[in-house]
Amino acid sequence: MTAASPARGQTGHPATVHAVLPGGVDDATRPSGGDVYDRRMCRGLAAAGRPVAEIAVPGAWPRPAPAARARLARSLAALPDGALVLGDGLVCCAVPGIIAAHARRLRLAVLVHLPLAAETGLSDQEAADLDSRERAAVRAAGAVVATSPWAARWLADRHGLEDGRTHTVEPGADPAPLATGTDGATRLLCVASLTPRKGHDVLAEALASLTDLEWTCTCAGPADRAPGHAADVRRRLVRNGIADRVHLAGPLAGAELEAAYAAADLAVLPSRWETYGMAVTEALARGVPVLTTDAGALPSTLAPPPGGEAPGMTVPAGDPAALASALRDWFGAEQLRDRLRRAARRSRRRLRPWPEAAARMESVLGALEREPR
Repeated sequence: MTAASPARGQTGHPATVHAVLPGGVDDATRPSGGDVYDRRMCRGLAAAGRPVAEIAVPGAWPRPAPAARARLARSLAALPDGALVLGDGLVCCAVPGIIAAHARRLRLAVLVHLPLAAETGLSDQEAADLDSRERAAVRAAGAVVATSPWAARWLADRHGLEDGRTHTVEPGADPAPLATGTDGATRLLCVASLTPRKGHDVLAEALASLTDLEWTCTCAGPADRAPGHAADVRRRLVRNGIADRVHLAGPLAGAELEAAYAAADLAVLPSRWETYGMAVTEALARGVPVLTTDAGALPSTLAPPPGGEAPGMTVPAGDPAALASALRDWFGAEQLRDRLRRAARRSRRRLRPWPEAAARMESVLGALEREPR
C-alpha cells in the first residue's frame, strides 16, 4: 500500500498539520512506544507530502505545571482559524479546558496512546479525575485516533463518542533481520518501562518459581518513571535469589537494542493494560515468539492469521502462577518452541510497515480537513 495523497487546500498545496507533542518525545533515556509512534508518524506524514510543524510542549504530563499549560494555550492561540492539529493525548487529554477553548475554530484530532486513567498505581480519586479530563477533551475534538480496534471501541464506549468520531491507526513495524537467539530456549527479553502497568513484579514472582531451570532474562526499559515500583522489583529479585539472572539493563536503543533482540529466544510482556503493545510486533518482526497477557489489545496484537497458529502465548494479566506455568511449558517442550518460532517467523509477512500507518493517519486528517467547521 502506498501513502495516500494529502488533501489540498485552497492554495493547491496540502495544509500543514500541527503536531502537539510532549516535550520529551526525543529523550533517548526515557523511550516509550507513544514517543516512537509520534516521531515515526510525523516523519511518515512529511515523507508522504503532508507538511508537519511540531509543537513540543515540555512539562510533567498529564499533570502539567501552570507554565506548561500556559505554553500550550499560547501555541494553540497562535494558530489560524481552521488549522489542522494532531495532538498527543498525553498532553491534550490532560487540559480539556484549553482544548475546548480552541476546538471549534481548529480542526483537531486527538491521538490517544493510553487512556490517562488506565495507568496503574493511581488512586481512585486520581483515576476519576484523569478519566473526567480525558472525556471532556475527546468529546471536544473533531476526531479521536486510537492505536488498535480494541482501543477505539473502548474509548467510544467509555466516553460516549458518536459513530464516526473514533478512528484506528495501528503502529507500523520496521523490517528486521531474524533473531539468532541463543540455544533456542533460555534467553528471555522484556522490553518495557519499569512501571506497575508493565508487570515486572509479576514477572519477578513467576521467575522465582523457576530457579530449577536454566534461563536468563534481560529487561530493557527506563526505571525512573516509577522509582518506587522499580525499587520494589529490585527487592523482589534479591529476596527471591534471582538478581544475578535478571538484568535490569535500563533503556536500550540502536545497536544495543538490536543486539538484545538478536540474542532473544522468547519475548515476555506481562502487562496489566495495553492499547496495542508495540514490543510484541517488534519481537515478531525478528521472528521471536512472544509470551504476553490477555490485557486490553494484546490478544489481538498477537492474534494468529485465519486458520493459522498464534506466534506466542497469552496468560491472564497479573497472575504470576499462570505466567510461570507458561514459561515452564516453553522451557520443557522443544516441539512447542519450534512451533511457536515457525509461527513467529511466518507472522513477519503480515506486519504493516510504517508508511502504511502514515497513509492511514493521512486519510483521517484529510477527512477532518474536508469537514465544515
